[in-house]
Amino acid sequence: MRASLDKPAPPGHAGGMDAEPFFTPDGEHFLPNPSCRGPWNPQSLNGRVIAGLIGCEVERRHGDPAFLPARMTVDMYRLPGFDPVTIETRVVRDGRRIRVVDAAFFSAGTSMARATCQFLRRADNAEGEVWSPAPWNVPPPADLAPAPGAMPWEMRPITGGFGSTGQRSAWLREVREMVAGVAVTPFQRAAACCDFVNPFANSGSGGLGYINSDVTLMLHRLPVGEWVGFDSFYHGADDGVAVGECRLFDEHGAIGVVACLGLAQAQAIGRRPAS
Repeated sequence: MRASLDKPAPPGHAGGMDAEPFFTPDGEHFLPNPSCRGPWNPQSLNGRVIAGLIGCEVERRHGDPAFLPARMTVDMYRLPGFDPVTIETRVVRDGRRIRVVDAAFFSAGTSMARATCQFLRRADNAEGEVWSPAPWNVPPPADLAPAPGAMPWEMRPITGGFGSTGQRSAWLREVREMVAGVAVTPFQRAAACCDFVNPFANSGSGGLGYINSDVTLMLHRLPVGEWVGFDSFYHGADDGVAVGECRLFDEHGAIGVVACLGLAQAQAIGRRPAS
């Protein structure tokens, strides 16, 4: 039988989210606010808000409590600036058990990213026992200190850190709405932070030397509560192409995985100065 936590989670709320939203709606457009600024170019948007806005609009237009937004892949092939953004969506398949939606991210009328989201109808689990990893035994966010420095989200490090060479684990919490006036839902929380897989899995002693060209979020249930836990478990790189993966959690247990591809950059973020 399905675990109780696999039931549709209630919509999240923006309680306490008094920080500036990432986007302000303006008719059919979304206007990026300064909080959208990315790390690679101060005149471009962060990948996390690209994935987050696409996830927000796909769920708003095509979501259904009977279906779980189980997988979203976002291809990010250009760095959008702060021009007005539009999101276009198209239902590719609307079957009894599977719904597939394509989405496109346009900035100033130019295609900057595209995505595919697969919704799966909720049902009872298959019978029998299947191997799964041991439970994630880490302190809850309330027992950990916030990460130092200003960032557009709240982070509670558990192990490792930016610039370390070991595995990393941390809790992340959204502190602002993706779109002004739109309550943050559980799927939005996962979509908005999934791009964090790149710096978490692909950075090292030389800083973050890979810019991710995509991100794939896979969920077997939606997160419950405000916190999403990241636990890096894979990094590999050859010929300037990297693969990074993290397991995802909430305070009740595992919820899925997230992966990305990265391209090596000549100028890394956070590179340590030469001694």
